[in-house]
Formats: sequence, structure tokens, C-alpha cells
Amino acid sequence: MRRRPGGTEYVAIAAVVFVVTALIGVLEWQSTGNSNAAGAGDLQHPANAAEPAEVPALPAPPPSNVPMTRLAPGEKPPQFVLFSFDGVGVTPNWDMFLDAARASGARFTALMTGLYFLTDDNAFHYQGPGHDPGEAAVAFGGTPGEVLEQVRYLNETWLGGHEMGTHYVGHFCAGGGYNGDRWNTADWNVELDEFFTLMANWKPNNGLEGAPEELLFGPEEVRGGRTQCLEGRIDELIPAWKAHGMTWDSSMPSPSTGISWPYEVEGVWEFPIPNVYSPPLGKTQTALDYNFWYTFNRARDEPGTAPEVRRIVKDTYMYMYDQARGGNRAPLVIANHFNQWNGNAFNPATADFMREVCDDGGTICATYSDVVEWMEMQDPSVLAHWQEMPPVATGPHT
Repeated sequence: MRRRPGGTEYVAIAAVVFVVTALIGVLEWQSTGNSNAAGAGDLQHPANAAEPAEVPALPAPPPSNVPMTRLAPGEKPPQFVLFSFDGVGVTPNWDMFLDAARASGARFTALMTGLYFLTDDNAFHYQGPGHDPGEAAVAFGGTPGEVLEQVRYLNETWLGGHEMGTHYVGHFCAGGGYNGDRWNTADWNVELDEFFTLMANWKPNNGLEGAPEELLFGPEEVRGGRTQCLEGRIDELIPAWKAHGMTWDSSMPSPSTGISWPYEVEGVWEFPIPNVYSPPLGKTQTALDYNFWYTFNRARDEPGTAPEVRRIVKDTYMYMYDQARGGNRAPLVIANHFNQWNGNAFNPATADFMREVCDDGGTICATYSDVVEWMEMQDPSVLAHWQEMPPVATGPHT
């Protein structure tokens, strides 16, 4: 993924930490007093003494945009739309989606690649299952300045109320040696351990202890993700997910054509990548940007065709949305990357779709974890009824 220098201005977290530390010191001195002069209970404060300054709160994201309401039988659920982005390296497309989400009230899920927590010179800190230290199928994080900019964008995204998930680390896919489809549970545990360690240790790993930036959220915020290239066997993945506190996944291709409600497998909610009928293509299509591209021209970079591809993707998404909203109301999974493939054909189509549907009454563009929480508070029999409804977006006559 191409990365760009510069970026928006941010207030350095170090300033907040300094203020908090100074205020805590003042409050501790006021509570203990001067032990040589009087006991703490004997201290007298002048009547005109200033009240202790209020310790400023550290930045935090806004509350969920999902009303956590238990529905009665027969009530229609909201039409959830779940936007997620694999990798989230810094490009202008990240700004575009932050802007589109603010304008439409949408929340999305940023699926972080662990490689971007390492500069190129410190790639050796990562070792994927069955691979050498410093080996990966895609680029690492670049320069120290680029890693710091990545952290700033992650913070801005989290503070916007968006969810932080994992896209794992090495991106080892078919044809890349020992790849995800061949990994067992022990391998996935190693890969997830690597991801969370890189996330937690990004400063010392890169010699950036003196930088003012801090990652404002920790590994505990990561509750799900998507594997590289949708690879991995679910029976091998589930124990690793559970060992790392994961509650949802969106890696598995849909087991059938159409859009249906998510299902639970051994305590982990699976949100499959949908395989739907695409009216502009006249056939079924995996609704993922790269798959659209491969169907259109076998993933050749032809920027001149970007307007046509943009129309195909947007029209397919609108068909999916109309079918779900007017049918089973199953949550709509919209999976994307920030890559500028084929003249950046895919991101504008997705942003157009976000702006158009996310402020519709009865539609909520939400995060995976919020939808999981909402589903788990429903009456199990009501949720089962929705899950048993026929899939939608299956063909030209649906």
C-alpha cells in the first residue's frame, strides 16, 4: 500500500500526560502537607485558597451509535451496514472515509496490519509461522515518521468511534510459501501473539521512546478481524481466537449465495463475506473490492476503466442494500481496502454508498462489536427467526 508524508495536525499526547502528572503531584502534596509542621489533619487552608484544578480527562471515543434495545417478536431490526477496511495504511482514502463517516454518522472497523507498527529497518522484530525473521509478503511501515503518522491516524480513527480490529501480520497467502490455509492452531496463536506484541511494543521496537505520540488504545480493544486473503480453516482458527479474547470474525466466504444473518461458532460470531447476485455483472459475485476487480479484468491496472468499475461496485452495493432492507434485514458486510487499485475505482464507490445509506432512517452503519452486543441482548428465539429467514440478493428475480 502506498503511504504519503504529512497529515493532519494533532495535539501531542505528551502534553496531556505532563499536565496530568503535574496535577497529581500538586494534589498529593496538598493531601500530605509538611510533616515537620503539622499532621495531615491539622493543616489549615486560607479561606481564599484556590480549589484544586480538575484533572483533565484523557481522550476517549464517543458512545456507540447502536441503540441497545431488545426487540419484541415481529419488530423489525435496524438495517445494519458494517464497513471494514483491511490493512489501513495511510493514504488519502483514509481521510475520505473519516470525512464520509462524520458526514453520514457512520462507524466503521479498521483492520490493522501488524507490519505497519514496524519501520523497515526493524522488520526483524516480526517472525511469522514457518518464516524467517523480517519476512513478509507485503511492505512494512516505512520510516519512523511514517510509523508515527500511522499511529496518529489510528488514534484519530479510534477517537471517531470506529472499531479497531486485526488484519494479522505477514499477509502470507497462497503461492507465498507456508500460507494461512496451511496453518494450524499453534501457527495462528503465533501470528496473533506477534500482532499484539508488535502493537504493544511499537515504541521500543523502533527506538521511538522519546516520541510524543502514544497509541490511545490497547490490545484489549481488538475483538475480531479478517485473515489475509480470507485464508485459514475455521476449526484451526477458533481455538486461537478464543485464546486471544476474540468475539467475532469476518474472514469466511459465505457458505451460500445471498445475504443472511451472522451465526455463532463455538462462541465466536462469524460475519461471512457475501457472495451475491450483481445486476450490473449479470452473475454472482463475491462482494469484496479485489474480487470485483478480478472479475472485471483479472485485476489488471486499467485506470481508464475506473468510472465503469465504480458504477458496477456502487450499483451492486445498492442492490444488496435494497434487498436486505426490504427483506430479511441481515447486516450488510462491506469489505474494502484503502489501496488505489485500477485508478482508485473502489474507494469512491464505497464512500458514495456510505454517504447515501448511512443517514437513512432505520439504517445504522455500525461496528462489528456493537452489532454483536446488540444481537446477544436479543431474545434467542427472535434472533433465531431472523437467522432462519431466506437469504436475499440471490438472483435477478429477488
